[in-house]
Amino acid sequence: MSSHRPLHDGWTVTAVSSTGQLRPVVAGLPAAVPGCVHTDLLAAGLIEDPYLDDNEDRLTWIGRTAWSYETTFTWEFAQDGTDDDRADLVCEGLDTAATLVLNGIEIGTTADMHRSYRFSVRHLLRAGENTLRILFDPPYGYAEAQKAALGDRPGAYTEPYQFIRKMACNFGWDWGPTVVTAGIWRPIGIETWSTARIAEVRPFASADGTVEVHVAVERATERPLTLTASVGGVTETVTVGAGQRRAVVTLTVPDPELWWPRGYGEQPLYDLTVHLEDQEWTGRIGFRSVELDRTGDAFTFVINGKPVFVKGFNWIPDDCFPSRITRERLAERFAQAAAAGANCLRVWGGGMYESEDFYDLADEMGLLVWQDFPFACAAYPEEGRFTAEVEAEAREHVARLARHASLVLWCGNNENIEGHADWGWQDSLEGRSWGGGFYYDLLPRVVAELDPTRPYWPGSPYSGAPDLPPNDPSKGTVHIWTVWNHQDYTHYATYTPRFVAEFGFQGPPTYATLRAAVSDDPLTPVSPGVTHHQKAIDGNLKLLRGLGEHLPQPDGFDDWHYYTQLNQARAMAFGIERFRALAPYCMGTIVWQLNDCWPVTSWAAVDGGGRRKPLWYALRRAYAERLLTFQGDALAVVNDTDEPWSGELAVDRLSLAGEILAKERFDVSAPARGTASVELPEGVARAGNPAGEVLVATLGDVRALRFPGEDPAMDYPPAEMDTVVEEIEGGLRVRVTARTIVRELAIFPDRLDPRATVDDQLVTLLPGETAVFHVTGGDVDPGALVRHPVLRCVNESR
Repeated sequence: MSSHRPLHDGWTVTAVSSTGQLRPVVAGLPAAVPGCVHTDLLAAGLIEDPYLDDNEDRLTWIGRTAWSYETTFTWEFAQDGTDDDRADLVCEGLDTAATLVLNGIEIGTTADMHRSYRFSVRHLLRAGENTLRILFDPPYGYAEAQKAALGDRPGAYTEPYQFIRKMACNFGWDWGPTVVTAGIWRPIGIETWSTARIAEVRPFASADGTVEVHVAVERATERPLTLTASVGGVTETVTVGAGQRRAVVTLTVPDPELWWPRGYGEQPLYDLTVHLEDQEWTGRIGFRSVELDRTGDAFTFVINGKPVFVKGFNWIPDDCFPSRITRERLAERFAQAAAAGANCLRVWGGGMYESEDFYDLADEMGLLVWQDFPFACAAYPEEGRFTAEVEAEAREHVARLARHASLVLWCGNNENIEGHADWGWQDSLEGRSWGGGFYYDLLPRVVAELDPTRPYWPGSPYSGAPDLPPNDPSKGTVHIWTVWNHQDYTHYATYTPRFVAEFGFQGPPTYATLRAAVSDDPLTPVSPGVTHHQKAIDGNLKLLRGLGEHLPQPDGFDDWHYYTQLNQARAMAFGIERFRALAPYCMGTIVWQLNDCWPVTSWAAVDGGGRRKPLWYALRRAYAERLLTFQGDALAVVNDTDEPWSGELAVDRLSLAGEILAKERFDVSAPARGTASVELPEGVARAGNPAGEVLVATLGDVRALRFPGEDPAMDYPPAEMDTVVEEIEGGLRVRVTARTIVRELAIFPDRLDPRATVDDQLVTLLPGETAVFHVTGGDVDPGALVRHPVLRCVNESR
């Protein structure tokens, strides 16, 4: 028999000691488990919300304080002496360095937020009342002690995040606050069992229907055991011999339905059940194959024998306090990624191994998962307890995630190989370890042993060998940060990469999200709260510099907000279109980033309030299955479907008033999952009056526009349009008919009600054209919906 009893009730938290300014005094405060100190203090009203204004700066004492969590629970032993042989305290997530005491006896210590711990406690349990106490060391104190003992290591930030196995971005990032947490952040409970228990299940399902189910067993007795696995109507049984602790059950499911990435097919999942005596394990699997094609320095995912162009997002933790992240919240983010056309999420190395809900949703929705091991932007020590903890966490999660069809890559780290090679680390290291032993030895050995069906990649960016420049666009994966940091976004056109695993451009969050997080009155681009919610070095200066000649210089907050959001959208669309046009030489783009962990000006497409920024709408067009894009003097026809895309391509050079100045017609055909390029004759491609013309390409219902000049240099007339707002079921329909050209029309209904959303943004209308928008949610004044600053366009008349 086996059972699991959660220990989630009756906890209190007490501040034991502090190396910082402790306020307020905290003793015996009710604590939520799972949770963390910050959320407990917030629930009790003892601190202000760290996401508001600059409250974060007044809460640094929390990470410099030792915290004691304590609960009392009752335990009963069977009167007839038939109790289970074992009782284990199972801690699925403790954050981070902790000492556990049961009934006054120390039972163990922890030093890794990223892994679980199991302690045998049957001999310590008492009939009746029992007390469990978990004392968390101050995270800063622990990390700084390790730094002093092992020697300093360089990193992107001065915080000591590489000296503690904890979510690195907890210590702040260029998009995140410094909120250094402690607490019981994942479930905790007591598991009782007899004879044996299922310690690990690693199923490997192949496209041919074969399933190898690898099972690890922990024993309380050495007698033979019966192990059974069932999937797809097929059942097989093996005997686990006396004393054996591992076994494999092989099943063959005839003619399985294959699991495909989103956009390439369906995502059928099969229920797998494993029984060991009276214990049961269940999980869903998908039949598919995955390879990483490295032919000629390429970096191409091949699923079920078919090359896949990756259209992805980098993923960061969706909240600084992970216990607040629910399945429903993840499902909303995944739906936003999928609706934008994405087929992949990269779980970034400065975060964490995500919850089972995360990978289950990815399986269900066909979103490929690239999983970084949690190392980012720093040299990491390999001495002391670190190597043992890293191996334990890697073994746990490689085994845990083996069943998930969506998982297609294990990646050793984020930017650490590049940092070691190119950021001047080697001089300051003076021969000390930096993590290379993890990325080139330990982690690939663990993956090869526990998950040989998936590729491993030492880091990103990485060119395929340790002696090569790691961020070479012509090999492996590249991160492009010259744009945003130094160059105009048109610099993307100078890159010819094989796979872009990270690139991005900043923009502020939606008005409603920013307004809820900042109490500045009035809001300005440089008011204190707005500035505090910009974590990038010189971020606001880069936003303005990035406008360049593309857009007018803003006059006040409303212009700044609209123009910088629009510029972010244009920059990323420009880059994606460039890289998609290079397929199949380039076989992937992973945008930095999908989501935010709090309300902030950042690279995200979905802000910290869960609202879609204009960037999201631009990415939906750039990631569409079929795309037309002007590239130099050619037009690229990009077809990411299983059917050829053929037809008559119309290319018209128009005046801004809509008069045809030149036109060409071409018969084109882009193959399935392929591209075609059409060279444009000079007569249609070259503007006679760059300030007064637009180039329009149309194939079927897909259109592309090219304006020869930047917006401030164009002879746009003041925008004239007719608007009609109608009530419909579920919201409002806004019909806009242009009497002149209307450039980048946007409606921002969240300015009127934070609950309101719109289904499209940044639509350019030629004279006589009509666009229809749907606004849902909230209570919105129809008249205000079509007035400044809710309705905006570049050439608006004020």
